[in-house]
Amino acid sequence: MAQEPNVEFNLPPQFERITKNIRWIIIGFLTFAAVFSSFFTVETEEVGVILRFGEYQREVAPGLNYKLPFIESVELVPVQRQLKQEFGYRTTQAGVNSSYRKAGYEGESLMLTGDLNLADVEWVVQYRINDPYSYLFRVRNADETLRDVSEAAMRQVVGDRTVNEVLTVGRAEIASRMEIIVQEVVNEYEMGISIDQVVLQDVNPPDPVKPSFNGVNEAQQQRSTLINQARAEYNRVIPRASGEAEQTIQQAEGYALDRVNRAQGEVARFNALYEEYIKAPEVTKQRIFLETMEQILPQMGQKIITDEDGNSVIPLLQMQMDSARRTTTNQ
Repeated sequence: MAQEPNVEFNLPPQFERITKNIRWIIIGFLTFAAVFSSFFTVETEEVGVILRFGEYQREVAPGLNYKLPFIESVELVPVQRQLKQEFGYRTTQAGVNSSYRKAGYEGESLMLTGDLNLADVEWVVQYRINDPYSYLFRVRNADETLRDVSEAAMRQVVGDRTVNEVLTVGRAEIASRMEIIVQEVVNEYEMGISIDQVVLQDVNPPDPVKPSFNGVNEAQQQRSTLINQARAEYNRVIPRASGEAEQTIQQAEGYALDRVNRAQGEVARFNALYEEYIKAPEVTKQRIFLETMEQILPQMGQKIITDEDGNSVIPLLQMQMDSARRTTTNQ
């Protein structure tokens, strides 16, 4: 059997040059792509997590860094930035005049309270990533998990309280309790997240019953105002009445002390006079009579003293006139 002759095809020289140029272009492109993909920049508020075929290798600090091309990839994790998740609304434009959108998110914020009423609760969870490895690899999609945990915790906290507590005095307690519960669950799941703060943005009753709730709130505010006014009046009147009562008591005590002292003095005077009377009755009687008349006569005004026959009136009247003249002169 005859062998077929070997046929060789020789490309023209221009085609060989084109093929060689294409080969160098491909090599150059691959080299450029390898160099370009090997270097990357990590911002100051981030940390870079290097993965080799999807497996964790190392972390790199902010700045210009290098990784093996094609076989290593990088995940940038913002560890220094405060992140937030909004519930019941979304911020459409942030700034001085921020705008928000609530349509489509009512299911997140509408909750059942402990007394079987409805409340529309909008809140924000502010958090930071403190462990990039746990954040990326311990839990699948840590952000969505955190959102589910936050919503479940808020429903639990609101479900333990009445609607009045949720709408009025219990807001700070709800936020504090919510922060504790979410942090406990995050730590249990090893998500590498630290909860900074839970902020209740707005808490309202559902739209159909909002006018009734507003009326209740106004009544409660009016009640608080009246209580404060009554306390102010109490603080004004009671101290003054207490002071007047204390003054009256002190005056009565002073009057009682004065009367007792006077009575004790009169008793002592009577006892001393009685002792003198025992010693010399007639002399003491005469002395008492004269002292008594000395006190009584100046207070009697016009008086005429005569003997039994009505004689010797003028000298006595003259004595009275002389006494009145001396009194006028002394004045």
